[in-house]
Amino acid sequence: MAVREKFEYELHSAQEQLITLSTMAIDALDKSMKALIAHDIDKALQVIDDDADINRLEEELNDQVILLIAKQSPVATDLRRLIVTIKVASDMERVGDYAVNIAKETIRIGQQDLLEPIVKIQRMHELATSMLRQGIDALIEEDVEKAKEIADLDDEVDDLYGEAIRLLFQHSAQEPEQLSQVTQLAFVCRYMERSADYATNIAEQLFYLVRGRHYDLNK
Repeated sequence: MAVREKFEYELHSAQEQLITLSTMAIDALDKSMKALIAHDIDKALQVIDDDADINRLEEELNDQVILLIAKQSPVATDLRRLIVTIKVASDMERVGDYAVNIAKETIRIGQQDLLEPIVKIQRMHELATSMLRQGIDALIEEDVEKAKEIADLDDEVDDLYGEAIRLLFQHSAQEPEQLSQVTQLAFVCRYMERSADYATNIAEQLFYLVRGRHYDLNK
């Protein structure tokens, strides 16, 4: 196999691993929200246990990309593609961590009836997971137009976050006995909002890959 062919094969392998890692992280986020809504402690515990696989895959992908850079000394677009792979893998690993955090809040809430702001949180979750999937698709396809759409969706997530937090504060004032759940759901809101931010990060990495410069899509 020629040097260039071998490089492209290994680069493709790294991209496939990134897709696998991303799918696992997004699925974990999805499963953690389902566990919260259903008061499913067993499912929440499974999210926590499965996070070790996400962490392991991210470490393996990092090692693979670093070795590829060291062996092949890529330049220009190839080097950017490898750097972006590492950065996006790190972002998706963090999404997996947020799924674990939501699972832990689920365990703390237990069988308590969920407060009304959960509707806003569910919508945040729908948007965040959709953004993450779209971000990975855009990255693989190198579709800048698809990436641009993510920033607009992030604004909607931010608005929902503000609304949910405001409603939670109202509950804490009107029903002090609910303060514990208010706090836990406020953390869940934050984890969802940050997951959406990571989708925007992926879109920004795509712009860097394609155009060779950094853009802030959150402005």
